[in-house]
Amino acid sequence: MSPASLPSLTINKGTCHALFAYDIGQSINLEEAERRITAGTERGRLRHKARAPQYFEYRPAPLRLTQEGEVLTVGLYQSSPSVELMVYDFGAVTITYRFALDGPFERLLELSESLYEHKQLLAESRTRVEQLVQAIQPAIERPRISREVEDYIVFSIESCSEPQSASLWASREADLAHILRGERAPLSDQETKDAMSCRISFGLEDAALIDWHAAVLFGKDMDDVRAVLEFANVELLEMRILDEQLDQALDQAYEALSRKSPLLPLPGSHDKGATHIAQLQVDSALLFERVTNTLKLLGDQYLARVSRLASQRFHLEAWDASILRKLQTLESIYGKMSDRAGVRRMEMLEWIIIVLIAVSIAVSFLPMAGH
Repeated sequence: MSPASLPSLTINKGTCHALFAYDIGQSINLEEAERRITAGTERGRLRHKARAPQYFEYRPAPLRLTQEGEVLTVGLYQSSPSVELMVYDFGAVTITYRFALDGPFERLLELSESLYEHKQLLAESRTRVEQLVQAIQPAIERPRISREVEDYIVFSIESCSEPQSASLWASREADLAHILRGERAPLSDQETKDAMSCRISFGLEDAALIDWHAAVLFGKDMDDVRAVLEFANVELLEMRILDEQLDQALDQAYEALSRKSPLLPLPGSHDKGATHIAQLQVDSALLFERVTNTLKLLGDQYLARVSRLASQRFHLEAWDASILRKLQTLESIYGKMSDRAGVRRMEMLEWIIIVLIAVSIAVSFLPMAGH
């Protein structure tokens, strides 16, 4: 059946989640932040499938804040006045806006297009982040708000006019591909196939379709899948920022390594540059470990597969490989700088010994010169 001959599909109940992830510092003391903002907070926990063990959760749990704000209009949809903020210990914050979904399924494409780098939501979310930083600044190590922002859209459809099944989303692949890409122009068969390639289902009446711009979830109780996608979006932001920081650290390391040493260096001058490079290396390695080890999914195979699909679509493995390679390069430079500093110290000791020998020889002749 061609898309034009398909019966109209109506959404009875659903929610669009517009996510905006920011980096606000090196790390955050969540306990201190929670003490400073006590109203409407709770520690984030993932809802489990029935077979998921209890140890499957965030480590440590992020701080979840709910704020009231203005109702924002995006196309034919209006946002909920309640906005959710998730604060992670490695210095990231996610702002989530919710739009109730109902009516013709085809309208989702307009919403997907409109939410792509939406200027009003970007400005509003950054304002909220600035207010948050001001409120919990003593709990943030090296506070700063990143220029980069990683936005993502999750359409969660709980019920519609047709029974939700594999045949439903299989017959509407072209429409779904347009929504996932936020693209109204006709897509080729290859582009449609690529947009729909990251698909996974737990039961017969649910499905998660994951792409780089948006995801479409069919079924009830999909909050756990959405939470995994939200964290993957945060992880992508942190990997981008960490990769940029490592580029800057490598530039500084190359500059320090190629800098000519003075003929008479001051004590400790060689160690200063190496210490700075070592600090950059440690900071980057700690952030990388915090981000990659915050969410444990080993206890739930389905959500682990969801996480792998999101990682594949966001190219997180490529980012990880790039970061690890740059960390190794930074370590190599630090080793060369330490070796060079050691050689310079040995040379200085040799010159000191030579001078002392020369002085001792000269002193031995002084009494003879007095006669």
